[in-house]
Amino acid sequence: MTYKIIIPGEMPGLNKIIKAGKSHYHAYNKLKKENTQLVIWSVKKLPQMEKVYLNITWYSKNQRRDPDNIAAAVKFIFDGLVEAGVIKNDGWKENAGWSNTFKVDSKNPRIEVEIVEVE
Repeated sequence: MTYKIIIPGEMPGLNKIIKAGKSHYHAYNKLKKENTQLVIWSVKKLPQMEKVYLNITWYSKNQRRDPDNIAAAVKFIFDGLVEAGVIKNDGWKENAGWSNTFKVDSKNPRIEVEIVEVE
């Protein structure tokens, strides 16, 4: 089975995540909690799955951030899936991998995640 969710806006990139981690652990915890909550809100109606593969399309408002910087937020997506109860953990048994595609949509930045249940 395949499910699609849309996370509105943009998540922080690797540079912002590192900066928050270096400044104070509360700053990183706040950043992680806010972005994990976005995912939880987006997946609240999904059933529990044993193992998933994610096809992620990152729609940025512009091309100022590098794709590898943007994709660091995949951590928040997997953490949100775990906290929402969609998967039990984000380790090898539950995480079959993911793919990234990067596009620009200046009027509607978002993250579209296709969650593929792996048998």
